[in-house]
Amino acid sequence: MDKDLIIQVQGEQIKRQLAQIEWFQEKFNEQQFLLNEQHSLLQEQRSLNEKLLLEVRYLTERVAELENNQKKDSHNSSKPPSTDIGKVKRTQSLRGSSGKRPGGQPGHKGNTLEMSESPDLIVVHLVESCTCCGMNLQGQSSQGYQSRQVFDLPPIKLQVTEHRSEIKNCPCCQAVNRAPFPVEVTQKVQYGTELQKLAVYFNNYQLLPYKRTSDMFEDLLGHRINEASLVSMNQRCADNLAGFIGELKEAITAQPVLHADETGYYYNGARNWLHVLTTEEHTLYMPHAKRGTEAMDDMGILASYKGILVHDFWKSYLEYDCTHALCNVHHLRDLTFCQEVENSPWAGQMKGFLLELLQKVNQCKEKNIEAAAPEDLLCWQQKYDGLLEEGCQMHPPPQKQKGKRGAVKKTKTQNLLQRFTDHKESILKFAAHFNVPFGNNLAEQAIRMMKLKQKISGCFRSGQGAQTFATVRSYISTSQKQGITAMDALNIAFNGIPSLAKA
Repeated sequence: MDKDLIIQVQGEQIKRQLAQIEWFQEKFNEQQFLLNEQHSLLQEQRSLNEKLLLEVRYLTERVAELENNQKKDSHNSSKPPSTDIGKVKRTQSLRGSSGKRPGGQPGHKGNTLEMSESPDLIVVHLVESCTCCGMNLQGQSSQGYQSRQVFDLPPIKLQVTEHRSEIKNCPCCQAVNRAPFPVEVTQKVQYGTELQKLAVYFNNYQLLPYKRTSDMFEDLLGHRINEASLVSMNQRCADNLAGFIGELKEAITAQPVLHADETGYYYNGARNWLHVLTTEEHTLYMPHAKRGTEAMDDMGILASYKGILVHDFWKSYLEYDCTHALCNVHHLRDLTFCQEVENSPWAGQMKGFLLELLQKVNQCKEKNIEAAAPEDLLCWQQKYDGLLEEGCQMHPPPQKQKGKRGAVKKTKTQNLLQRFTDHKESILKFAAHFNVPFGNNLAEQAIRMMKLKQKISGCFRSGQGAQTFATVRSYISTSQKQGITAMDALNIAFNGIPSLAKA
């Protein structure tokens, strides 16, 4: 075969092979491109799956949180009973049966209306004729009387007293002399102290708003007192109590056990706070725009207080250098939630332990025992520690997820376990010191008055109005705790010098 022909054939073969190689290269590149596209899509899908997984996890936790919040009511949280409207009524209660029948107990003194030995008015009804034969009996002597008494109010009428100051000229020196008016009569026309104290009583104790107080006076007396006058009456009462509030602060600072709480109210469209410090014999209210330590410092007591402070674990209280006792009534409600909603056996065990311990402490108090025996206290603490250890095993802390920033979210039970671990002494303070109560009901009862006022009267119109209200209520509440009625206390406030010694 011709050499040139062979070379030509081989060249064509090489060309065909090169073309095949190029074709395979193109196919390979196409496959490589598709693989890269698939790999990229796979990476995107993995990233999207991870994001969706995190989102689903977050939404699952959020739904569980919202569902748990819906399950909260007054029996398993600190929410007030008014929020229970529309929810299924539960029959469970933190209070056990006393075993007593309803109504007054043996030895209880009743309040039956009884006849007075000195009636204010006696009306004699005479027998004029015989109901049998009609004979005139007006001249016959009486054989006695049968008495019945009616307790009622005399007709209510506004009494206007005109004070006239006599004017005389001295014949010797020709000086003009005028008799002095009583010290309480300072204006040409004014309201007397009896009416003023009644207005303050209805505004600040019965919690009537100004308009309804004005309506009441108009309906009862036929005379309408304008709202500006009512404001002035309240302010005059509060001004007279400045010295009393100073004495009250000094007395509260010296108390061995003090209860603290706070609640919100609205003024000028913003949320403000009413703070209270209270004992069995004292009550001090103070309004403030803040809830935390700034407000408590302005109250001027906790910064220097060295006794035992009972509160509901609001962390601002923990900033103060005093002995702390936590409210176990709050803990019982929280444990009830953990037991019923999060199905925690530990919560039920700890709840039972606290109630059993309360019963033992009450039995000691009934026997006039002032403090627990050291061996009893040690036994209670060991049982408490054992329950905590079991709880930590049942509910270990959650593990931090890789790539997720921030604190790891805990369940209510896990948070409560942490609190019971960190604040053991404060929780068991009622068992170590019998003068410390189991809960903070004293402060909660005092603070509930503000919620009642908002339901009846609405919000305050001014910051000064809130301060006046707090001052007057501090005085009335303290006076009542020491055996003085609200009206008698207001009488002293308007006609005397109010002091803690008189309260």
